[in-house]
Amino acid sequence: MSADSDTIAERLHKFFDVLTRAERQLADSILENYPVSGLGSITTVAENAGVSTPTAARMVQKLGYKGFPEFQAELRRELEAKISNPIAKHESWAEKAPDGHILNRFTDAVVGNIKQSLAQMETETFDQTCELLADRERAVYIVGGRITRALADYFFLHMQVIRPGVTHIQSNSNTWPHYLLDVSTADVLVIFDVRRYENSTLKLAEMAAERGAKIILFTDQWRSPVSKFADHCFSSRIAVPSAWDSSIAIMLILETVIASVQEGMWTDTRSRMEALEEMFDRTRMFRKFT
Repeated sequence: MSADSDTIAERLHKFFDVLTRAERQLADSILENYPVSGLGSITTVAENAGVSTPTAARMVQKLGYKGFPEFQAELRRELEAKISNPIAKHESWAEKAPDGHILNRFTDAVVGNIKQSLAQMETETFDQTCELLADRERAVYIVGGRITRALADYFFLHMQVIRPGVTHIQSNSNTWPHYLLDVSTADVLVIFDVRRYENSTLKLAEMAAERGAKIILFTDQWRSPVSKFADHCFSSRIAVPSAWDSSIAIMLILETVIASVQEGMWTDTRSRMEALEEMFDRTRMFRKFT
């Protein structure tokens, strides 16, 4: 399989409708603790899903693999990519560094990430997500992790202007039980989580799901374990020629969500913006040139 191809998780979702009942049962089992759940022997993987070994063999062929060994080799490559730290990622890239300036190489990678991320996007998922976020009857909670808290903060800043009832959950997990006290079945929790996925974020998602909250997840192509609790999941490509992952594809989707929710709530949002601008003027927060 090429480095540009879909992940196995993406393939399972893409081909799910054409799988047999037993094959769907196997796919669900693999996705439950992905990708580790697919790394045993073909017999073990099949038994854990409650299906036959021939079913497992047929399913991986439907996904485009010659057999189970090739399927598992791809899973191992994905697992290695999921757990690699910044130093390992940089060393892996440096060995294969192509000619040309970093500006061009980095931009090419980002453009590829955007194209592949949008190719996997389902407009129905996008529209349903925006409808949830624009529902005035639902409180919205937003949380990120060590790196993704910057995305969470950016999203919160805009959503707070667009509508009332938006809360930014701080990244310190010690405070999360206090926020969860007020989460109900009508509410929405937006989570940002990319590789190396954070255990505390997974626990927050589990507890929020138990309280009936709708969960929207922004993650990478390998999908955070939070995805098993998510009602809507946006998987973006993040790999670039750097020790750090790129958030540009995620940011593109995020800003499009912001634009859509703002448009859908424009009458109320405009009133909030006008009130906010009046406050800015009174506090002389921004410099005036007229």
